[in-house]
Amino acid sequence: MPVITSIEDLRVLAQRRVPRMFYDYADSGSWTESTYRANEDDFNQLLLRQRVAVNLERRSTQTRMAGQDVAMPVAIAPTGLAGMQHADGEILAARAARAFGIPFTLSTMSICSIEDVAAATHNHPFWFQLYVMRDRAFIERLMERAAQAGCPVLVLTLDLQIIGQRHKDLKNGLSAPPRLTLRNVANMMTRPRWCAGMLRTPRRNFGNVMGHAKGVDTMHSLAAWTAEQFDPTLSWDDVAWIRRKWGGKLILKGIQEVEDAKLAVDSGADALIVSNHGGRQLDGAPSSIAALPEIVDAVGSYIEVHMDGGIRSGQDVLKAVALGAKGTYIGRSMLYGLGAMGEAGVHHALRIIQRELDLTMAFCGCTDIRQVDRGIVRPVRRYGDGN
Repeated sequence: MPVITSIEDLRVLAQRRVPRMFYDYADSGSWTESTYRANEDDFNQLLLRQRVAVNLERRSTQTRMAGQDVAMPVAIAPTGLAGMQHADGEILAARAARAFGIPFTLSTMSICSIEDVAAATHNHPFWFQLYVMRDRAFIERLMERAAQAGCPVLVLTLDLQIIGQRHKDLKNGLSAPPRLTLRNVANMMTRPRWCAGMLRTPRRNFGNVMGHAKGVDTMHSLAAWTAEQFDPTLSWDDVAWIRRKWGGKLILKGIQEVEDAKLAVDSGADALIVSNHGGRQLDGAPSSIAALPEIVDAVGSYIEVHMDGGIRSGQDVLKAVALGAKGTYIGRSMLYGLGAMGEAGVHHALRIIQRELDLTMAFCGCTDIRQVDRGIVRPVRRYGDGN
């Protein structure tokens, strides 16, 4: 086993252990992938201010997100097909999040169902992410199932009315459900650890959909259903309807512009997530970290602002918090750990991020993550920019 010191180390290991079609699904963006790359690269345009001779004996990364105590301002983002990165992936990630003391968010398009995760975590509260489908009765039942499982928070994704073109998925034949071509099967056979796990689990399709959506009880009917269900008519009226139906906390995911952030406030949501869907939808959009400050300035005093996209280290978390985020989300960083080492890999990813966050706070003279402000970051100053 190699020495693992960073999220990048986990990514390299996951690439070796996860079949190509599923690894590429996680590690790719739409079109040219410029926004996907910018989500990471733009963090590097922010420098941290080092401070010295500060009493650092007592430091804390603990805070609150959506009214919940968390060990650090990080939640696991909803990620579709996590159960194809590693057998029972959503269950393993939820267990790791529970042990670490941060929220886990289950995707509508997960392999393990709401009930699977609830049973495997002994009904420990987790968050649920909702896509709005044409079948509104199915959406109502999903919300009811999440409420029965004790989910205190619903994360409503607003930026997937239509699906962006992802070239790697098209080339790999990644569909819903995945298409098992000879090429894909041959590649899977080079991943014996992954294959063994999949053979041991019965969870290999979309657990929240199969047997729950009307007429969806075979892989063929599942393919037809998913092809037509994402709803391009989604509007703020639908957000208001969901707000009325859902009795718990509501977070709106996919906000990139101030105008939409103000509408999120008007909707009565409890928080919003500045997010471009990991660069998987509109290519050429701003990175999440670039969009964050303006939204915080506009609505941060009215609603809790979170951010998602490009976080690969504790330094990234600190920079986002310094720019006003009350919480951050990790998707790919979690998936790399999951694909590399299962539940232990997710634990490892969380430990890496928290340790980096704690040490970076110390170097910056910060002792409490809740008191971090913009004074600890500044943009990169390049030659010729002046003094």
